[in-house]
Amino acid sequence: MTDAHLHLLLNHFPILGTIFGLGILIAGMVLKNKSLKNTAYVLFVISAIFGAFSMGTGEGAEEMVEDFPNIGKQIINEHEEWAEKLALLLYALGTLSLLSLFFSIKKNNFEKYTAIITLLLAIAAVFLAKEVGTSGGEIRHTEIREQLLLKNNSKSLDDTVD
Repeated sequence: MTDAHLHLLLNHFPILGTIFGLGILIAGMVLKNKSLKNTAYVLFVISAIFGAFSMGTGEGAEEMVEDFPNIGKQIINEHEEWAEKLALLLYALGTLSLLSLFFSIKKNNFEKYTAIITLLLAIAAVFLAKEVGTSGGEIRHTEIREQLLLKNNSKSLDDTVD
């Protein structure tokens, strides 16, 4: 199994885990359900771990595909920059989630505050995850790039008309 294959296998977990974790955390906060919040915290920790694995395979995947036709270094570099930002945020989110889980288990009042901060970090992480996923998809899925080019070109035309 190559780094590119491993990267493709692993990179979906941090994105989906963060999205599902955010939904579960919101439900847990709205319903005041400790079990749901704890589940979200665990999902965020798992997402951070898979984020680290995904980052570890990214460089090898880049080396394998950077010279393929229709793949530019600019597209890969953009994906890498988004991924680095997401990784840092996931590490912070995972660490804070461990702390929140600890406070929740110990029935510490600080969990109220760490839950809110965790929620805010998770919202930011979902935004970055969307950017990482889209930019990663653009590397091999030219149909995504074509749609974005058409969208950007139509915006440019709209700007010149105004």
